[in-house]
Amino acid sequence: MKKALILGTTASFFFAFTFVLNRSMNLGGDFFLWGAALRYFFTLIILSVVLVRGDRVRPVIAAIREAPAKWILWSCVGFGVFYSTITAASVYAESWFTAAAWQFTIVAGVLLTPLFGKKIPVKNLLCSTVILVGIFVMQVSHLGGKFDGGFYTAVLMIAIGAFAYPLGNRKMMEITEGRLTTMQRVFGMVLCSMPFWIVCAFIAFVKAGAPSGSQCLQSFMVAMFSGVVATTLFFRATDAVKANPRQLAVIEATQCGEVVFTLLLGVLVLGDAMPGPAAFLGIAIIVVGMIVNSLVA
Repeated sequence: MKKALILGTTASFFFAFTFVLNRSMNLGGDFFLWGAALRYFFTLIILSVVLVRGDRVRPVIAAIREAPAKWILWSCVGFGVFYSTITAASVYAESWFTAAAWQFTIVAGVLLTPLFGKKIPVKNLLCSTVILVGIFVMQVSHLGGKFDGGFYTAVLMIAIGAFAYPLGNRKMMEITEGRLTTMQRVFGMVLCSMPFWIVCAFIAFVKAGAPSGSQCLQSFMVAMFSGVVATTLFFRATDAVKANPRQLAVIEATQCGEVVFTLLLGVLVLGDAMPGPAAFLGIAIIVVGMIVNSLVA
């Protein structure tokens, strides 16, 4: 459990680059769907290069052939729906705002437990609610009580992605049944989500033309930090505790570390305004919720 907790927290640091770089691309006038599609195109190339050595691609292809429809469906849900909605949300808000709202996925992951034949871990749900209180405090302090159309659009996009990510991840853990390594499973999911990203790239090209060189570079960085490093670490952490719904909820709760890391990176890299005292109170509540969640497990 300790190792899984460290892996999950480390993953949250690398996941933070997703929110910061997506916001950077939006501020630069780049179309969000290009950023989403390019991340997974680059991720596929990187993982292919890594796994081709040692003949580690063949077992993945064999596993996909056993249930191609399920692989494509849950890969498009877990990667396609998840990331396209997150990049869409980043159009409307600062990086740390999006990262904070994304923590709803912690509660979403707990609520999905019955779909996999297990009871909802009530204690973990209550602890996750503490995290949500912290998120709410941050959001209200940031908006000053003014909720416009962009806010509601961002929240809706994030809510959809928050359910899609753990759902796709858990479904693929069921399908693979431990027969593939974490990196092989990630590679298989990226490969099977390609139909989704090809459609997104086509829409992006029609609406905005070809991507800029800056967007390609930043998308490559997202692919490396988040698509490869963070995703592999996080999936390895969830694999380690997948038999225990309480511990799985805790590992998924480590994603709240993204809020702190994104806040720091946003201020240092993008020049985001430093949150006020109320927002820092929200961060403190989130951290407390994460610690209590760990102690409960």
